Amino acid sequence: MTLLQDLESRLAAALAASSLGAPAVVTVTAAADLRFGDYQTNAAMVLAKERKTNPRALAQEIISQLQLDGLATADIAGPGFINFHILPSAFAAHTAALIRDPSLGVPAVGAGQTVVVDFSAPNVAKPMHVGHIRSTIIGDALCRIARFLGFHVIADNHIGDWGTQFGMILHGWKTLLDAAALDAAPIPELVRIYREVNAATQNDPSVLETCKNELVKLQAGDAENLAIWHQCIEVSKRGLLTIYETLDVRFDHWLGESYYNDRLAGLVNELLEQGIARESHGAICIFSDGSNKPQDDPFMVYRDDGWIDNPAIIRKADGGFLYATTDLATLQFRIESWKADHIWYVVGVPQQLHFRQIFAAAARWAKTSRFEHVAFGSILGEDRKLMKTRSGDNVQLTDVLTEAVERAARIIAEKNPNLPTEEAAEIARIVGIGAVKFAELSQNRLTDYVFAWDRMLALQGDTAPYLQYSTVRIRSIFRKLDAPFDATAARIILTEPEEIHLARLHARFGELLPAVLEDFRPNLLANYLLELARAFHSFFEACPVLKSDEPVRSSRLALCDLTGRILTTGLGLLGIRCPERM
Repeated sequence: MTLLQDLESRLAAALAASSLGAPAVVTVTAAADLRFGDYQTNAAMVLAKERKTNPRALAQEIISQLQLDGLATADIAGPGFINFHILPSAFAAHTAALIRDPSLGVPAVGAGQTVVVDFSAPNVAKPMHVGHIRSTIIGDALCRIARFLGFHVIADNHIGDWGTQFGMILHGWKTLLDAAALDAAPIPELVRIYREVNAATQNDPSVLETCKNELVKLQAGDAENLAIWHQCIEVSKRGLLTIYETLDVRFDHWLGESYYNDRLAGLVNELLEQGIARESHGAICIFSDGSNKPQDDPFMVYRDDGWIDNPAIIRKADGGFLYATTDLATLQFRIESWKADHIWYVVGVPQQLHFRQIFAAAARWAKTSRFEHVAFGSILGEDRKLMKTRSGDNVQLTDVLTEAVERAARIIAEKNPNLPTEEAAEIARIVGIGAVKFAELSQNRLTDYVFAWDRMLALQGDTAPYLQYSTVRIRSIFRKLDAPFDATAARIILTEPEEIHLARLHARFGELLPAVLEDFRPNLLANYLLELARAFHSFFEACPVLKSDEPVRSSRLALCDLTGRILTTGLGLLGIRCPERM
């Protein structure tokens, strides 16, 4: 049980023992300002509003019923807040329990629930660009955090492996392909033939017609085109896996758009039969059912003449299917085959309307799960414009990752030139990739952010290298010991303010982590880790560790050990590794 949960339990018991009754939800929150305590509740103010009475008087009545012996003291502030001050002995006891707990006080809130996380989802035969950083890194972090919280997580890479671009790729494969180049660097070669064919279609309509015919043959099951298509997917996956390996990102499945192709016709027929979809100008569409106000209805849009229909098309007049059709089929599969209790789509803000329509259609179709569109903003260059190359193309993700490692290597060579070559290269990979990930995950996902190399690789400030250095500093303490240290055997003694604050932050880890998934904000964890690292450095400067006498020495070593575990675990949940040395 976390300290916060303990306080909530005691508060609920106090309300039940009083004549007040309890509000619908009894909540205790971490105090924003430590001058007023460690935790606080507005329960008295909520009850006073219901009863139209004095909140401070109610707060006093609640305090008179609170059983806080051995845990905290309570006082009243402002209009009726109840502030809780955790006793140093309670922090010490809780710290000792955390040291023995493999889960570091994190509750298994997701036990028994299955969540599918749909993220990254690049298109086959196209390079991943810098924009893919956000979906890939946010999605991976959410998977890691959800697993740590006890969820059964299924990570699905819903790649774009079916579409009109394959007509051009098929034609280019047959007429322009350089087999040696394909083997050496598959994605660049596929991009090259696609671009050359696409350029040719602008000048020669017959080339475009040839590409359309190649696509029709593929969709009809032509053996030669299917074989090329399969090869194309395999070589594309090879290139993508290199990037995912660099990022340390794993998927349980790669079920792309093509996987659901055979389900689409039946899905459309079912939606027609149930009256969810209807024909309009030859196309099959899902229109508003009138159950929502127009401003809340994803199938309505406001124009000059007022609210008009904004249907989701699931089959075009020419018989072709669209993303909406595939996404509904995918959703159905995940619910029926994987028994998904939650489905999270880590996709950019521009797709907001699309997912509102998909979720609304699924509800009318009685496909029930907790759907979430985990939207995110854009990555900007230091000129505050979308990151582009000088030629105006998207910056390729592989180039970003390579540059991150190279820049980290230069910094490491300056700081520690005596490191062996292989060790220095491995540290550069860990630091460079970690810096890119933390720069992403420390931002509010909905805001645009500036991609600034010097800032993200700095050893000071709000960066991954600063946190990684903190873990290295902690490890260096234990390398100075003559024998292995057993933190579980230490008696925790907290007397100095810096010790108490460090213990306070240790306790917050288990309280904060579930909150990260409430609104899908990995930046909460990132900011917490920065606060913990700063608290550790303050503690280390103020409180001698190795030079202290026993039992204080062992107590402080145990605090160091626990800090290192939480920092390493927290960074690991963000997908960031920690080197042994820097």
